[in-house]
Amino acid sequence: MENQIQKKSINFDMLISFGLLALLFAVLIILEQCLPRTSILFTVLKKGAIYALVAVSMNLLNGFTGLFSLGQAGFMLLGAYTYAIFTIPVAARMQVYQYFNGGIIQFTLPVFLAMILAGLVAAGFAFLIGLPVLKLKSDYLAIATLGFAEIMRALFQWDKIGVITNGSNLLRKYPVFKSTIFYFAISGICIAVIVLLINSTYGRAFKAIRDDEVAAEAMGINLAHHKRLSFVISSFFAGISGALLAMFQTTIQASQFKSAMTYEILLIVVIGGIGSITGSCISSFLFIACSEWWLRFLDNANLNLTSIQILRPGFRKVVFSVVIMMIVLFYQKGIMGDKEFNLAALIRFFKSLPKRIAKITSKKAQASAVSSKEGK
Repeated sequence: MENQIQKKSINFDMLISFGLLALLFAVLIILEQCLPRTSILFTVLKKGAIYALVAVSMNLLNGFTGLFSLGQAGFMLLGAYTYAIFTIPVAARMQVYQYFNGGIIQFTLPVFLAMILAGLVAAGFAFLIGLPVLKLKSDYLAIATLGFAEIMRALFQWDKIGVITNGSNLLRKYPVFKSTIFYFAISGICIAVIVLLINSTYGRAFKAIRDDEVAAEAMGINLAHHKRLSFVISSFFAGISGALLAMFQTTIQASQFKSAMTYEILLIVVIGGIGSITGSCISSFLFIACSEWWLRFLDNANLNLTSIQILRPGFRKVVFSVVIMMIVLFYQKGIMGDKEFNLAALIRFFKSLPKRIAKITSKKAQASAVSSKEGK
């Protein structure tokens, strides 16, 4: 009987999830028809979807496997460059690689194949560096992966391999997509795959390693294999998010992938909640909306209460930092903590709320009656 009830609740949750997804895409279609393509709303939605994917991929490492990695910017760089290099039309390569005689690659791959290749290249590099690096723990692992990202950024700007990467010059003229639905669809599919992985036997092994490595190894879990697997999968999806970022920006350059990008992704994960997929998704959109849209007026406002100009370009970042500090102070485990947003459970909670209130009021009435009797 209990199994049947659980199956019904799972089916109910799935129906609600699919219904919400259908509603979301319907709203996006309506917005694209009603609002101009240059609207800041579409910029926030596209960039939020990209950062949601890379934040979830980082959360797979930090939140579910317990590996403190700071190499996401490097893997995004690999994905972005792989996509751009292999999708630039042959006719445009002489214009893009004007200082390198058209470059060494003289063929073009389809868009979706190039996106998969972007993820595979990032995963391949992750496998190679993971062999020595994953033997490290905590801060040492973070420093090693951060160093890898910085080396990649410097290497891709090196003119000696400019026939492939175009050196310190921009990569451009590759296919881009302006539809917000495309970014949501790709990010949504990738995040759904990560969720399925977390709920599988491999995901349970990742969580066991996070909780206690000694106990996990005693239960027969191969630590090195599962850590490497988590690292490679996370890097694969970071590479795909890098390809999406290249599409979004229309041009790409290695200097854009600084360590500050990794810190932003880590901040999104912490604000959303380490170990929460929905938390990473929610915080990514909030982070992009605040930094790119809601607080922009602070840079352009003119308010001189004293002889010193209070609001000036850059003041937005000061206010944004204060907002982040307040969130961290009041939500020490993040917005969602390690929990997931469950609409069905929320609906059931509100349905049972009158009964909960009635029980609390009845208990208070009984307590007051008892206290009044004792007073007499």
